[in-house]
Amino acid sequence: MENNNLEREITTGSLLKFALPTIIVMIFSTLYGMVDGVFVARLINTDALSSVNIVMPLITVATSLGMMFATGGSAIAAKLIGENKTIEARQTFSLMVAATFITGIVIAILGIVFIEPLLTLLGATKDIYSYCHDYAYSILLLLPTSITSMIFQVFFITAGKATLGMLINIISGISNIVFDYIFIKYCGWGIAGAAIATSMGFAITTIAGLIYFTVSRKNVLYFTKPKINGKVLLHSCTNGASEMVSNLSQGVTLILYNNVIIAGVDGVAAITILLYVTDLLIAIFIGYATGISPLISYNYGKSEHNRLKKIHNISLKSICFFSIVVFLTGQLTAGNLVSIFSPAGTHVYDLAIQGFRLFGFSFLFMGISIYGSAMFTAYSDGKVSAIISVLRTFVFIIAAVLLLSIIWGIDGVWLSLPVAELLGMLVTVHYFRKYRNKYNYA
Repeated sequence: MENNNLEREITTGSLLKFALPTIIVMIFSTLYGMVDGVFVARLINTDALSSVNIVMPLITVATSLGMMFATGGSAIAAKLIGENKTIEARQTFSLMVAATFITGIVIAILGIVFIEPLLTLLGATKDIYSYCHDYAYSILLLLPTSITSMIFQVFFITAGKATLGMLINIISGISNIVFDYIFIKYCGWGIAGAAIATSMGFAITTIAGLIYFTVSRKNVLYFTKPKINGKVLLHSCTNGASEMVSNLSQGVTLILYNNVIIAGVDGVAAITILLYVTDLLIAIFIGYATGISPLISYNYGKSEHNRLKKIHNISLKSICFFSIVVFLTGQLTAGNLVSIFSPAGTHVYDLAIQGFRLFGFSFLFMGISIYGSAMFTAYSDGKVSAIISVLRTFVFIIAAVLLLSIIWGIDGVWLSLPVAELLGMLVTVHYFRKYRNKYNYA
């Protein structure tokens, strides 16, 4: 007998309870990503931390493709479950896993073959080139299992097993932290050790997902023989394109910061710290939006319009509350968070604090856009979702960086994110109004 955990009454309590494991996963994933940065900065040096930032766009390209298959495929599968098409849902899930793993192999091979020109393109200088090479090469070796882990992170939620997914991710994160310390401190592997520890953490999630969805046959989703369907693959790619574009845009923005706006290794280290801290604080938005997306897709497939309205109303109120809490938390704890990476009184610390005080205003606006993009993906409206993501994370941010840096210098760079997020929120509200009758969520 199949267990369908997506069938539930929609209340504020039940919605937050359903999303909570995913929120915890996102926070914890960000925390152990920060631990990577702490170990690299403290046990090696801030030059090594800068190299992580330089290589990050390369990694972002790979992870963005994984998120594209994960979010796009999840929306399709959840909608099929709502339509009582469970066989097709299983075939879609199995196809997404296979497609993601194969994509990871291709990217890893290309990345290793062309690693030198890629690092040059990303802005690796002679001072930190060896760090960049060691980190990138080590990440690429285990990339297929790393990006496949994203499929399982999302589909554990779709299968109604968000708590299990949370526990697996916590184990993966703890393993990453332990291996980080062992590989860097005791094995002396340096920055390559940090990369290998990160990849091993992701691999644990992938292995656990493969075992669970192979063995468990009582739940609505499990592995079956995938049906090669070009239409489903294309639909999942276009539907999940917003998440891919969002991640890719972050990579482009990083390249812009690293090569054009923020000169010097200290500047690159400062922006790296800011991004670590920002990712931690916005994890609640991403976790909530990701967590409730299968519920939206499922109830959309069942044409449960009243439930969709409740989900939307509760979500808007929750996001507004979270936005204020995250903003205040960031402003009150900025010094403590930054000092984890670089001691107070250093040039890197001063740059990061100066930036964070202005960067932090973006927390008041970004939650609505993150939720809106995920919501339209859940409705299989990849076009609108992509428009929101492209404008918010690419067009607005790059235009703001280039324009405001000319007017206010470094402060203009820090202000570019709040300006871009404000514009992104306004665009999202516009689309909320435009499509409320089409999808019956308001």
